[in-house]
Amino acid sequence: MSVITKRQILERIKKGEISFEPPLDLFQLQDHAVDLRLGFTFMIPKRWKMTSKGRESLDTVHFDKNNSGYFEIIELEEGQFFDLLPNEHIIISTLESLKVPNDLMAVLYPRSSTNRKGLSLDLTGIIDSGYEGQLTLPVKNSTQSQIIRLFPGERLCQIVFEELSELVYARKSKYHKKDIIEGIGREKRKEAELILKGQIKRLKNGFPAVK
Repeated sequence: MSVITKRQILERIKKGEISFEPPLDLFQLQDHAVDLRLGFTFMIPKRWKMTSKGRESLDTVHFDKNNSGYFEIIELEEGQFFDLLPNEHIIISTLESLKVPNDLMAVLYPRSSTNRKGLSLDLTGIIDSGYEGQLTLPVKNSTQSQIIRLFPGERLCQIVFEELSELVYARKSKYHKKDIIEGIGREKRKEAELILKGQIKRLKNGFPAVK
């Protein structure tokens, strides 16, 4: 695989093969990457909920559950900011929705300026070919005492596009074209059932990658 350059990214955008909504501005274009901006949606993990019985602690969050109810959703307006408290962990959205063509994949990286603020973005990961939609970013204030003020629209991470050695028509992921709140879901059902039962050998033997 090879990383495509700014010129190639712009050519792809003009052809409609790669797209960003809202469109990119000049500040976002790098020599071989695109900076993504912070969106307006913030998801804060909740530890309790109100029921008919009173204030109850939430059950354990794990991979086999739809976890959307475990977050408080905050939608900021233009001109508002979000203070991230020391050691606080949240999930945020990108401002941009993007489209990745079938012959490319993409990789997310934190910007160095983001790390210098004391923010940890545990988001180095793959965006599948054919993906369309916003991206979700897990963010933590790693400082012990400083509050980090976040502003929607600030550049937070960057995306690098890589050409695939062969064309892939990937099955659409559960996050494809979904609102980020909908995207907080569970893993594949059969896989989850076997893991919860501790049947790892059965998982490996029953679903080999190479037959």
